[in-house]
Amino acid sequence: MFGTGTKKMLNIMILKILERYSDEHRPLTQKKILELLNLEYGMKCDRRSVKSNLISLKEMGYDINIRKGVYIRRDFEDAELRMLIDNVLFSKTLSQSQAKRLIEKLKNLGSNQFSAKVNHICNLPELPHSDNTQVMFNLDTLNFAITKRRKVSFIFNRYGIDFKLHPRREEPYIVSPYQMAATNGRYYLIAHNDEQNTLSNYRIDKITDIKILNIPVKPKSEISEFANGFNLPRHLAEHIYMFSGESIWVKFWTTDSMIDALIDWFGKDFKILEKAENKILIKVKVNEKAIKVWTIQYGDKIEVVEPLSLREEIKVQALKIAQNHS
Repeated sequence: MFGTGTKKMLNIMILKILERYSDEHRPLTQKKILELLNLEYGMKCDRRSVKSNLISLKEMGYDINIRKGVYIRRDFEDAELRMLIDNVLFSKTLSQSQAKRLIEKLKNLGSNQFSAKVNHICNLPELPHSDNTQVMFNLDTLNFAITKRRKVSFIFNRYGIDFKLHPRREEPYIVSPYQMAATNGRYYLIAHNDEQNTLSNYRIDKITDIKILNIPVKPKSEISEFANGFNLPRHLAEHIYMFSGESIWVKFWTTDSMIDALIDWFGKDFKILEKAENKILIKVKVNEKAIKVWTIQYGDKIEVVEPLSLREEIKVQALKIAQNHS
């Protein structure tokens, strides 16, 4: 209850009640609004006051329906909010505390009925989350740097056997940031590394001590990957594990039953060159490091045809795996 509540605050109180208790499927009567005003805020008034304040709220730009029951039209439907919450819940980039805080904010965008519907969501401690509490700061800093076209420096980390993040090297990485992308439950920075003279992908949850430098980014015209314009969906399809390095054209035989997996990993940006019984010959452009891992992952369902050098490397790797399990 608001002990200092006055009728000057009545429109705010009504707005809060509509946000908490109403939606398109559960409108309120003016009588119910009067009851909730008394229950929530100890405020007693008449229906004329409620109606005049509802009209004032509409005139102020709030999307409130007052014809058949009273409710506020929400920016997000329940299903949309649930989808956003699940994306946060299963994100491996955010820390546990950040995920909890963001989920609470999303829940508050719905009515109290919506909050009740999502109370059964799995407990966050049981799900994998990042140990890096700087992720939100990283995202904000990178977004600003990309907008201002400035280079950034940061420490890039990896996990040690103590399950904690440790710097890969003492010197900070200095890169030209161009884009951020989420894939496979992770958030990545796509940037040009001047040392390696290549476009690289960096896990944002493994970045610490980030700083914006007063140095312009490398012009895209000087970067081969941007020669014909940068296509983010194509970049993600070619870098299925977000490894850095060159993409190459690969041909491999696989089975008809692999079409779902092919689309999941490569989108629809691949070609079916031949069909033979239950087998199909695929041509796709993909990161060379990633295709080695991917081929091993699907084992006997994949036979690489070209390039021959890749076929031989996979054969050697497969033999090592067999020896380790003999």
